[in-house]
Amino acid sequence: MHTWRVFSFYTPMSKKEYQKPPLLFQDQLQLLKKRGLVVADEPKAISVLEQISYYRFSAYFIPYQKIKDTFDAGTTWEQVLKTYAFDRELRLFVFDCIERVEVAIRTQFIYQLAIKYNNSHWQDDPRIFISAHYNKFGKLVDPHSSFQDIIQKAKTNRKPEVFIKHYTDNYHKPANPPAWMCFELLTIGELSGFYKGLRHNDDKKLIADYFKLHHTVFQSWLHSLTYVRNICAHHSRLWNKDLAIEPSLLLKPKGNWVSNRYNNNRRTFYFICALKYLMDASGQKNDFTVRLDDLLKKYSEVPIEYLGIPSDGKGNLLDWKAEPLFSN
Repeated sequence: MHTWRVFSFYTPMSKKEYQKPPLLFQDQLQLLKKRGLVVADEPKAISVLEQISYYRFSAYFIPYQKIKDTFDAGTTWEQVLKTYAFDRELRLFVFDCIERVEVAIRTQFIYQLAIKYNNSHWQDDPRIFISAHYNKFGKLVDPHSSFQDIIQKAKTNRKPEVFIKHYTDNYHKPANPPAWMCFELLTIGELSGFYKGLRHNDDKKLIADYFKLHHTVFQSWLHSLTYVRNICAHHSRLWNKDLAIEPSLLLKPKGNWVSNRYNNNRRTFYFICALKYLMDASGQKNDFTVRLDDLLKKYSEVPIEYLGIPSDGKGNLLDWKAEPLFSN
């Protein structure tokens, strides 16, 4: 007896020439109206298009179009504009929280290893970092040399930071400033890279333990912090986003956390949970939950489920505020 298998061959369509012409702002608005968007104040709408490019704005159309390029009946310009405004305020809120967490991470980086090695210049010791090597992309990875390059560039800058100039003007040895000065030169992305570049897991654990995380989870979250921080800094969309760099799932929390129903770490809300956890773990008594709740209430017309807040299977969003993470 023969078993027949049916194979489906997919042949990708051949590429075509891009032929969409540029449109005047007035024509952009007419196109939106043709697609069913209700516009009550056309001059105001054109003024907005002059400030926000059509392409950028179009990312906020998606929840209001069950059929591509056709707005759901009754969708208004104001609805879409409020969604855009919500995303902007969400980025500002997240950016502010990331700043606070970043400062705490920087502090622990400096403190824990300076105390462990009893060395105010521990960053100059190559034995603390992994050896230079080429990664899978063929790029040379050398944390110690990279750190030294950053310090050297800061020292030879035509207009160095005041604290760098103070050190070089007053001290001849060691050649570099102490860790608590040098780490002020690093971006969060560089912090993330240097954490990954620490040779010893025990060193990583000293920092991660402060944030109540396993060091592998902390390393992943630090990478995600860098990614989302850049989204906010470059004014990209954070609402309705699949994260390109996902924070690892927190399966064994040492502090208050959310239930497994919230474990969609590809979406923005999981990152928001991780951010709240980091702030709590670093002892920052804050009004995170109140601020987030106020923001969602302010924009109650915006479909917040696109943040990645799960539902009960019947279309009702779960009460995220009732989770232990947000109720403390």
